[in-house]
Amino acid sequence: MSQYVPAPVDTPQAVAFRRTISNPLKLRLFMLRSLPMAYLAGLRVREITPARAVVTVPFKYLTKNPFRSIYFACLSMAAEMASGVLSMMNTRSGSPVSMLVVGLEAEFTKKAVGLIAFTSEDGLRIAQAIAESRATGEGRTVVCTSTGTDEAGDTVAVFRITWSFRAKQG
Repeated sequence: MSQYVPAPVDTPQAVAFRRTISNPLKLRLFMLRSLPMAYLAGLRVREITPARAVVTVPFKYLTKNPFRSIYFACLSMAAEMASGVLSMMNTRSGSPVSMLVVGLEAEFTKKAVGLIAFTSEDGLRIAQAIAESRATGEGRTVVCTSTGTDEAGDTVAVFRITWSFRAKQG
């Protein structure tokens, strides 16, 4: 049974992170330096709040597969980034915490063409797990759901990404 630790309020670091990641030029520079494949695929952060993030991936030459849809690896990248930016926002607000994807499950329900938007609404659960890890020094995991929808609003894929968070010791 985990000990309840209140999730942090919206910290100045989180606000600054959201402002930076929402700036198209700064996001592109960050991706070029740290996530070059995401940069090449054209991923964009459409929205980020303390609770939710939306990341888009376009259907284009570099993201296509032989079946005239978006390659599953590009969909995976966008799905992971939706929960990943929420995780990064919360790890930067306080003492250092390591984060790592430790599991991935995906369901594909429709051909992905056009602009696909992946939404993760797990920001508060991520913040809670990170706060608990900082308070206890123990690792925590969170299964985040990223749902991909096409421009018509139809679900094309659902990803469940398991993140592990562990506060770094002194």
